[in-house]
Amino acid sequence: MTVTPALPAVRDFAELPLPAQMLAALGHEGVTVPFPIQAATLPNSLAGRDVLGRGRTGSGKTLAFGLALLARTAGRRAEPRQPLALVLVPTRELAQQVTDALTPYARALGLRLATVVGGMSIGRQAGTLRGGAEVVVATPGRLKDLIDRGDCRLDEVAITVLDEADQMTDMGFMPQVTRLLDQVRADGQRMLFSATLDRNVDQLVRRYLTDPVVHSVDPSAGAVTTMEHHVLHVDDTDKRRTTTEIAARDGRVIMFLDTKHAVDKLTKHLLNSGVRAAGLHGGKSQPQRTRTLAQFKDGQVTVLVATNVAARGIHVDNLDLVVNVDPPGDHKDYLHRGGRTARAGESGSVITLVTRDQRRDMARLMAQAGITPRITQVRPGDPELSRITGARTPSGVPVVIAAPVVEPPRRAASAPSRGRRGRTGQGRARQARGTQAPTTESGTAQGGRSRTAEGRTVQGGRTAEARTDRGGRTAEQRTAQQRTGQGRRGTGETPRRRTRREPDAGRAA
Repeated sequence: MTVTPALPAVRDFAELPLPAQMLAALGHEGVTVPFPIQAATLPNSLAGRDVLGRGRTGSGKTLAFGLALLARTAGRRAEPRQPLALVLVPTRELAQQVTDALTPYARALGLRLATVVGGMSIGRQAGTLRGGAEVVVATPGRLKDLIDRGDCRLDEVAITVLDEADQMTDMGFMPQVTRLLDQVRADGQRMLFSATLDRNVDQLVRRYLTDPVVHSVDPSAGAVTTMEHHVLHVDDTDKRRTTTEIAARDGRVIMFLDTKHAVDKLTKHLLNSGVRAAGLHGGKSQPQRTRTLAQFKDGQVTVLVATNVAARGIHVDNLDLVVNVDPPGDHKDYLHRGGRTARAGESGSVITLVTRDQRRDMARLMAQAGITPRITQVRPGDPELSRITGARTPSGVPVVIAAPVVEPPRRAASAPSRGRRGRTGQGRARQARGTQAPTTESGTAQGGRSRTAEGRTVQGGRTAEARTDRGGRTAEQRTAQQRTGQGRRGTGETPRRRTRREPDAGRAA
């Protein structure tokens, strides 16, 4: 595949032709020694070569492509709606992780980043693009929507990155990805990073990468020596109690289940059993998902119960246990779920609970993944279960996880005109004033309202529910009119409440 020899790997960031501001930012962030995939690919990507990188999550892929993308974009200024570099990712969580990882270096170089994902205000994202952004991190579905609206063009994109390309193809994004890649500059640089290289990914490589430098961090199976794999055989009648005892361990754990309903059901059970648990799936709004992850990272929540929406793009330091309460559907899902632990050389364990009727399928899956797990028959209260997982009996005292309080933002000096109509009216008024909505560290725009899991609203993360209605009124104005008996347009009609349901993982992106 590669015709031109690759440049040799480096041992230190100082050996690379990186801007002085970026080297200073690396030192400030405590990034001193490049990971293998960074040391091998950066000399070539900085030289403008196409790159095909294979490495599991946690191997340092984000900075492997991110530093080169930012360094090669530095000094240029994007026109409105015309970004210069694009990073495509499969999920909202991965988009936020990439944005967070690149922000210190982009800021050091004076580059503007825009995150474009589903589940957030498309009007606000359109406003950010209209204001100009050199680098866009996006999920395919939302980026396509913005292009269709005329809010974004890709004909000036000179550097394109596909991160977690295998999951994008697995989630059905292949047609959207190819249409997007067809719109970027034909002579531009392209980098593709993936944990696995299957047939669909190979099609992307052959169609869009030219003489790429190929680098693989992990052996072909994707397994790593710092990760232990355990298959625990359990009886159907013991599975819930076994799961509860594992969840009550001392330390954080991610538990994966197949469906949103199963996640909600187990989360409720764990809370009632005295375990500080929270659920994460595509049925949650993006502000809810962002706050839940923040609670898990800071220790308010010790058990994250999730569907595959959390299998990519979530990095939590010192997470040493992942539990497949429901075994994954295929070996790629297994590897990606397990990739939440044993990241960047740390150690960790992946536990899979397997009932009698699941044993044959699980053995086949492990063989496909190239993994030989340790198999143990366990029951609740077994010393062996405690030794492997740290399981213990829960307190039985129900707990309540308080919704995080977001500090209210300052109100603008002047409100948008009531005459502005339509759902993007606030975005147009903001653009006319030449300003953009400030964003919080979690990536949600301040100045609005977001709904918590308990149904309350708090300041700090505007959602679709906070937009103005057709009369230009905000939610607060509608409430005030209802109290005085005016209703909609002063007719006494009470505005209907608009609800929003979000699909899981792939469709939500």
